[in-house]
Amino acid sequence: MMNDKKPHIAIIVALDEQNGIGRKGGLLCHLPGDLKYFKELTTGHSIIMGRKTYESLPKGALPNRTNIVITSDKEENYPGCVVVPSLEAALTHCKNEDTVFIIGGGQLYRSAYHLTDKLYLTRIHHTFDDADTFFPEININEWELIHQKTNKADEKHPYNYSFETYLKKR
Repeated sequence: MMNDKKPHIAIIVALDEQNGIGRKGGLLCHLPGDLKYFKELTTGHSIIMGRKTYESLPKGALPNRTNIVITSDKEENYPGCVVVPSLEAALTHCKNEDTVFIIGGGQLYRSAYHLTDKLYLTRIHHTFDDADTFFPEININEWELIHQKTNKADEKHPYNYSFETYLKKR
């Protein structure tokens, strides 16, 4: 029997107080706790990203995940990845999975936002004046906060930050 269920689509993103998500082709800052959280949530799942996000990964495809890159570029440029031309093709590739994660960048977040069931936000309690990539405006009336944990700045984390999980209201 064929399974035609659709996966839950989750966005995972770290953003500052102004919805900034990146600068100069990379992350806003280095937060080891956020990277650990990202790894815990996404391991064992498919992660969907744009070409620029893939190119920003220091070691290429992330281990223990199906890496899907949306690009019109040639497949050989993305070792260890599934290469697709569109978000629709990426989601079709994942049609039998429970949850897939959209991991960036800005253009892909804008395209996938209206399809998303769940948001995993890492709120960095700081504003980066040189942020040049932004997450779409979140209409808080469409989402229910189901989990929040605040983390204090320390020797490894230059800023306070919070993990927030939202479910789309039905």
